[in-house]
Amino acid sequence: MENEGCIFCQIVRGEKPGKLVYEGKNLVAFKDIKPHAPVHILLVPKKHIRSINDLEEEDRAILSDLVFAGKKVAVEQGIDKTGYKLVYNVERGGGQYVFHLHLHLLGGWK
Repeated sequence: MENEGCIFCQIVRGEKPGKLVYEGKNLVAFKDIKPHAPVHILLVPKKHIRSINDLEEEDRAILSDLVFAGKKVAVEQGIDKTGYKLVYNVERGGGQYVFHLHLHLLGGWK
């Protein structure tokens, strides 16, 4: 279910701009507007899920899609051989600031 006030839902719906680098059936990937690495991509499910803590059994395929899309985008961004991180931040204390599940792809360091 979408969340009207969620910035990531708005990007998924095309209501807010996002520099999309990948779109699949269940997710989109776009450049982070405040990157913490030379390559910082957010992989976001189209379905609004607040955080890891809100996953349901039916969401297992979404997690798989996020990881496999992360691998694909890493290749497309040219960081698959030099190394990268895939990171989930969970809740405010874990560094989550947008409460829509997302996976960070970070890399490109020399």
